Amino acid sequence: MQDRRNDYDVTNTVQVSNATAVRNAVQDLFKDAFPGASFDKLWLAFYDFDRLFNGNYPGYHGCDTTYHDLQHTLDMTLAMARLIAGYEKSVEVADRLGAKRAQMAIVTSLFHDAGYIRHKERDSEFKNGAEFTLYHVSRSADFIRRYLPELGMTKDIGVSSMIVHFTGYELDLDKIELDDPRDIICGHLLGTADLIAQMADRCYLEKCRDRLYNEFVLGGIAIENAKPGEYMVRYQSGTDLLKQTPLFYQQVSQERLQKKFNRSYRYIEALYSGTNPYVAAMKSNMLHLVKVLKSGNWSLLRRSPPYFVGVSGAMHHIEKLVQSQLADLPVKLTPGGDLLTA
Repeated sequence: MQDRRNDYDVTNTVQVSNATAVRNAVQDLFKDAFPGASFDKLWLAFYDFDRLFNGNYPGYHGCDTTYHDLQHTLDMTLAMARLIAGYEKSVEVADRLGAKRAQMAIVTSLFHDAGYIRHKERDSEFKNGAEFTLYHVSRSADFIRRYLPELGMTKDIGVSSMIVHFTGYELDLDKIELDDPRDIICGHLLGTADLIAQMADRCYLEKCRDRLYNEFVLGGIAIENAKPGEYMVRYQSGTDLLKQTPLFYQQVSQERLQKKFNRSYRYIEALYSGTNPYVAAMKSNMLHLVKVLKSGNWSLLRRSPPYFVGVSGAMHHIEKLVQSQLADLPVKLTPGGDLLTA
């Protein structure tokens, strides 16, 4: 098989930078899992997602975050549809999600990062969506509450706006309570899809170094202004972020995938004869990163993936914002989470 292309899924068959291609793939999975079920609302959701992220949705600027971009959401949504299809094949009839619940979960995946999109009026004082990083999931939930009635899905607002939090860190996931256990399962699938899609991305390592770090700077994660005159440095640079990624993989991501999400990634295997292309790609990325770290040969990370944003010049703009913010720091950065006093 030809080498996997930078904006294709783990199977190298679906262009995850193209909303139509992903919609068609999701439609095939949905119709196979739920014969006879209507895809109309999901078709409209894909249409509106494409408008929102490309800056054509009324009142919004479009996507200007270069890591959490259009490709990431489409890749994640495809993974979500595959997880749902695999789950339906793997459980007893009484435990299946059904078409309506699956529809809700897929719509939620499409808008799980809508909180990064700036509103032209309400967010006029912000310069980039990455500034919302620490609370973007709550913003996504707010968008979902406003949006679902447009699809005739008002009854799904409560569940959808809650399970979207399985993709973030704003709520204690163990304290999320829903009436139907199948809704919690949807949350597990959603959180799983978000993690495995991005960590299985062919260019995950380069994107962490060159894009996620910038978002972490603007979002107050890389360098936290703990209180006036004091700064907590978590990541000195994109390279420093990558140096800490193996620990994130071993502790945070595995804790979530194995325990918080109840090993939901395994449902993918029902579609691929017992194998899991996402897990394989994740492990491959981590092995390559360990090789880079041991050798110190950073030239091994040489991929230059394309950008899929909806705001002209977003790539250069975010770079300038980051450079300006770092230049304004009254302290010299040192890695490792040191508390620095200006």
